[in-house]
Amino acid sequence: MEHILNKIEKLALTHDAISPQTIREKNIKLGLRNEDGTGVIVGITSKGEVLGYEKIANEDGSGYSVRPADGKLYYCGYDVSNLVREIHREKRFGYEEIVFLLLTGELPVKENLERLRQALYKRRHLTRAERSILLEESENDNLMYALHSVVSHLSRCDKNPDSSIMKDASLQCFNLIAKMPTIVAYVYHAMRFRKGSDLMFIRPVPNLSMAENFLYMLKGEKPDSYEAYLFDMAMMLHAEHGGGNNSTFTVRTVSSSGANTYMAICSGIASLSGHLHGGANEAVMAMMKDIQYNVRDWNDAEEIRSYLIKILEGKAGDRSGKIYGMGHAVYTLSDPRAVIFREYAEEYARMKGALEEFKLLDTVADIARKLLKKKKGKAICANVDFYSGFIYKLMGIPDELFTPIFAMSRVTGWSAHRIEQIVQNKIIRPGYLSSLRKSSKYIPLHKREKGARVLTQM
Repeated sequence: MEHILNKIEKLALTHDAISPQTIREKNIKLGLRNEDGTGVIVGITSKGEVLGYEKIANEDGSGYSVRPADGKLYYCGYDVSNLVREIHREKRFGYEEIVFLLLTGELPVKENLERLRQALYKRRHLTRAERSILLEESENDNLMYALHSVVSHLSRCDKNPDSSIMKDASLQCFNLIAKMPTIVAYVYHAMRFRKGSDLMFIRPVPNLSMAENFLYMLKGEKPDSYEAYLFDMAMMLHAEHGGGNNSTFTVRTVSSSGANTYMAICSGIASLSGHLHGGANEAVMAMMKDIQYNVRDWNDAEEIRSYLIKILEGKAGDRSGKIYGMGHAVYTLSDPRAVIFREYAEEYARMKGALEEFKLLDTVADIARKLLKKKKGKAICANVDFYSGFIYKLMGIPDELFTPIFAMSRVTGWSAHRIEQIVQNKIIRPGYLSSLRKSSKYIPLHKREKGARVLTQM
């Protein structure tokens, strides 16, 4: 078997690698991205809009150029930063309102918001069959693997899981939004049970908000109001991020094939489990722990800078050469979600007596931004993952829950895009160029010589 694996690796490197020259000549959009960093337009959506550049008309009338701009994120046309701040200014929990907005495209009146809340709260309990599936399918210490497995098997509890009728698909999405926090909390407790802890399945409380209820099911006690609003903020900011982010695009692609709701949402979970899309907040915390240990004076910017250079050179940290939580595919000067997270993080750190740790985190972000701009020649900002893990840590939330929390919040955006894709009803099928110059002629097995054929690439 080792021989076969080595052969696969060798031939993959020979046949599958593409030269930068070919990419330029054929105008190939690797990663569905344009040369200037903007995304290739492959669809249209009313759900989310992500802006990190602005278009400037060329003086000679030849078209437009793009330049970095402060990041903006819109949900159904509403600026998310304003939504979060205004809802919390009214002393209300907002995630449920975001659910209504993303699924309907409108902000709810008071009566409809209350109806939605009660419908969500009624559906967040797991049936006996669903709890059995969870215990059967969550036998994995990686909670994202367990979450994927559990959600895929929930179709067994649906009398008509493959229905493509809009009302059925919408109800399936709605039920998953309601149940996901319960599933995440229970999968975590099941994992702890397998490691020797007592099994703790805490039933949801009817009148608690989504944020309050998750923290209650996780810790066994009702959170104080500040922490509950803080977690509600995180859920709102993670709920949606346009159709082009990897997990949402995956949900739309799978939905476009006619796959059912459970398979489509599972594809989003699978995408989010990848280290290039989800899990960066956990990596940030691991990186900061290493920096705290190796940097003697947390107030010495030069010592911090020297250590970050070592990290970039692959000589420190996890030797990956990456400063986690920095940079984004769209945002350039700032990530609007990170801006809000940072504000809350500083305030919360002051309350928790962790201001020194926050200042180190903030200094790392500032120095890393400058180092990366010099290295890559473009604007780099801290992304949403840079500060979110710090807040979760201060809340006492275990690292292994960081990405599942992202998933349970983003399921609302995934659901909204799935429904929109069903309406648009067009299978997603981009084109790929062949890397081979010509077709190959078949050679009978007895006439093939070892190493005789070498594919000629473009």
